Amino acid sequence: MIPFAAPVRDLRFVLEELLEHGSLALPGFEEASPDLVEAVLEEAARLAGEVWAPLNASGDRQGCARRDDGGVSVPDGFIEAYQAYAEGGWNGIGVSEALGGQGLPEVVASSVQEMLHGANMALGLCPMLTAGAIEALAHHGSDAQQATYLPKLVEGTWTGTMNLTEPQAGSDLSKVRTRAVPQEDGSYRLFGQKIFITWGEHDAAENIIHLVLARKPDAPEGNKGISLFLVPKFLVNEDGSLGSRNDVTCASIEHKLGIHGSPTCTLAFGENDGAIGYLVGEEGRGLNHMFTMMNEARHKVGIQGIGVAERACQHAFAYALDRTQGRSPRSGRSDCTISDHLDVRRMLLSMRARTDALRALALYCAAQLDVARHAADEDERKAAQARVDVLIPVVKAFSTDQAVEIASLGVQVHGGMGFIEETGAAQLLRDARIAPIYEGTNGIQALDLAGRKLQRDGGAALEDLIDKVEATAAELEASAEHVELGRSLAGGAADLRAAMAAVLEAGADPESGADAVQAYATPFLNLAGHVLCAWQMGRAALKASAAQASGSQEPFYSAKRQSADYAIRQWLPVGRAQRAVIEAGMASLAAFDATPH
Repeated sequence: MIPFAAPVRDLRFVLEELLEHGSLALPGFEEASPDLVEAVLEEAARLAGEVWAPLNASGDRQGCARRDDGGVSVPDGFIEAYQAYAEGGWNGIGVSEALGGQGLPEVVASSVQEMLHGANMALGLCPMLTAGAIEALAHHGSDAQQATYLPKLVEGTWTGTMNLTEPQAGSDLSKVRTRAVPQEDGSYRLFGQKIFITWGEHDAAENIIHLVLARKPDAPEGNKGISLFLVPKFLVNEDGSLGSRNDVTCASIEHKLGIHGSPTCTLAFGENDGAIGYLVGEEGRGLNHMFTMMNEARHKVGIQGIGVAERACQHAFAYALDRTQGRSPRSGRSDCTISDHLDVRRMLLSMRARTDALRALALYCAAQLDVARHAADEDERKAAQARVDVLIPVVKAFSTDQAVEIASLGVQVHGGMGFIEETGAAQLLRDARIAPIYEGTNGIQALDLAGRKLQRDGGAALEDLIDKVEATAAELEASAEHVELGRSLAGGAADLRAAMAAVLEAGADPESGADAVQAYATPFLNLAGHVLCAWQMGRAALKASAAQASGSQEPFYSAKRQSADYAIRQWLPVGRAQRAVIEAGMASLAAFDATPH
C-alpha cells in the first residue's frame, strides 16, 4: 500500500503565490501570519499521513456494523483517529474565536480538509457534516441553541448530521413527510424516517446533533411548509450534561459501493413517543436555512474529490515509477519502468495537471468566501459572494466528476493490478464515485448554475470571472514564452462568454426556456469548469516563470509549468467542445423516447 503524503508544497503554492495570502489581510485575521499557516499545514499533514491515512484501507475492508442495541460500531482505529483530530482543535479551525474556534480563514480550513479527505474520505465525512451543522446554527439558531450546542460541536465532542432525504423525497424535498408535532413547552415531537444519513449513528462522539427537515401537521404542501428542527441523540440538561436517549434510532445501515468506513444510516424518528426536537430559525423556512449547511457541504464535497484525486495521483505515480514493462521508446532499454511509455505519461500528466487545477479553483473559491464574510467594504463583500454563488456548483460538480475520471485513470495506470483491491487504486475509484451524487447530484448543480445563478443576475457574476480569465490570457500573450497558452485561454474565455449568451437567450424563452436550461446545463457547467481551471493554471504558469526568473532552481516550478501547459493546451480543448454541444440545440433530447421499443 502506498503511504499518503499530504501535498503541503502544492497547497502552499496556491495560498502563498496564487492567492498571495490575501485572506490574512482581511479584518479578523490580524493574529494569523504566513508562518502560522505553514505550521498549521505541516501539523495537519502529520495527522493526515500518520494517523488517518493508515486506516483508509483497513476501514474499507472492515466497514461499519450495526449492533443489536441499535448502535453502530465504526472500523477499528476510527474512534482514536477522530479523537486525535478533535483534541488537536482541528474541528474549529475555520470557526470564529467568538464561537470557540481557531478563527483561521476558510481557505486554510479548506486546505486542511483536502489533506484529511485524501487521507481517509470515509472518516473525513464526519467532521465535514459537523462543519455544516455549525454553520447552520451559527446563522439561524437561537441564542439558547447556540449556547447549548455550538461549543460542543465546535470542539468536536459532539458531531452533526443533515437529515433531508426520505424514501419518496430525494432531490424533490417538497415531498418531505416527516411530521413535527408542537408541544406545550415549545418543543416538538418528530415522527418519520430519513435515509442516507451520513454518520447518522456511531460511537466516536458523546452526542450527535441531527438537523432535520420536517412539517408541522398544519403546514402547507410544498417547500414553504418545511421547517428545520434540531434533534439530539441524547437530550441535553439545563446544566449542559447529557440526559436520556431521544426517540431516534438507526433502523439500518447501507451496504455501499464505497466509503465503507462511513456509516450511512436509515434513521427512524418517533418509534415510540416521538423524537424531541426544537425549531431552528423561522417556521416554514427550513429549506432556506438548510441551504446554509448545504452550501458549506457542497464546497467541501468538491474539496473531498480533490483530496481523493491527489491520493490517486500518488498511487499512480509510485506504481508507474516502480513497475518495469516493455522497451523504453527513448533509451531502447528493455527493463524500463512504465513511466517511460508516452501513453502512461499522458495519463500521469493528465491526472496531475487536473488535480492541480481543481485545487487552485477550489481554494480561490474559499478565498472569495473569506472576502464575502470579512471584507470591510460592503460592495466588496457582495461582489465576492456573487462569485462564490457561481463557483460553488462548479467546484462541487466539476471537481467530483473529474475526481472520478482521475481515480479511474489511476486504475488504468496500474493495469490489471488496478482492478485488484490490494493495490488501493480500486478503493479510491469506489470512494470517489459517491461525490458526484450526494449533496445535490451534479445535474442539480448544473441546473443551479445555468438556471438559478445565471438567470438571477443575467450572467453578471460569471461575466466578472470571464473578465478575469481574459486579463490572465492577455498577460500570458504578452509574455514571449507563454503566447500560445494565452491564445488558448482567450479562446476558452470567448467560448464560455458565447455559451453564456446562448443559455441566457434560450432560457428567456417563455415556452421552451425551462427545457433549454435543463438541456444545456451540464455541458455549460463542464465548459465553465474547464475554462476556470485553465485560468488558474495560466496564473500558475506566470507565477512559476517569475520564480524561475528570480533564480529559483526548485524542480517544483518546472513541474507546475508542465501541468499548466497540459491543462491549457491539451485539456482545455476538451471543455471548449461543449460550446458546440450547446449550439447544436436540444432537438435530439426533446425527441428522445425512453420507452423500450
